[in-house]
Amino acid sequence: MYIHQELLARAERSDPVRVGLIGAGKFGSMFLSQAPSTPGLRVSAIADLNPDRARLTCTRVGWSASDVASTRFTDDASSMIASADVDVIVEATGNPAVGIRHARAAFAAGKHIVMVNVEADVLVGPLLAAEAREAGVVYSMAYGDQPALTCELVEWARSCGFEVVAAGKGTKYLPSYHASTP
Repeated sequence: MYIHQELLARAERSDPVRVGLIGAGKFGSMFLSQAPSTPGLRVSAIADLNPDRARLTCTRVGWSASDVASTRFTDDASSMIASADVDVIVEATGNPAVGIRHARAAFAAGKHIVMVNVEADVLVGPLLAAEAREAGVVYSMAYGDQPALTCELVEWARSCGFEVVAAGKGTKYLPSYHASTP
């Protein structure tokens, strides 16, 4: 079954995947802009160093007042990870040490994690994946981020019978990209 079909089935059962987002910055705001229109997905809680800014971000990306009101905003990521109203953690802080700590807390709480934090994944991704397997949860990179797209491209090439000898980012980074917003 494809992801979209599974999400539609969850929406029909009124059993959405309950997401806890950590970090409502650049990537987090892009995710938040898409979440309300994604069937079978519900952002239950958002942890950010500045919860008021996270709340404002939700409004700026088009959330309804009722969606904002029904979402818990906090600056305490640890308590959000441990809470019963979250099934999956999306870690989008960009701080490797913090991201690793959040991932391990998620595993200890029996929560799946989507690691947007490329810096954490580069440092210890295989180790975190092994720890997740031991905990019986899923460790995943974020679809749409460059490392995940690179992995998908490698998988596609291998499934077509090609031998992959190298893979990586092929675009030129320009300083002006640093200030881009969603």
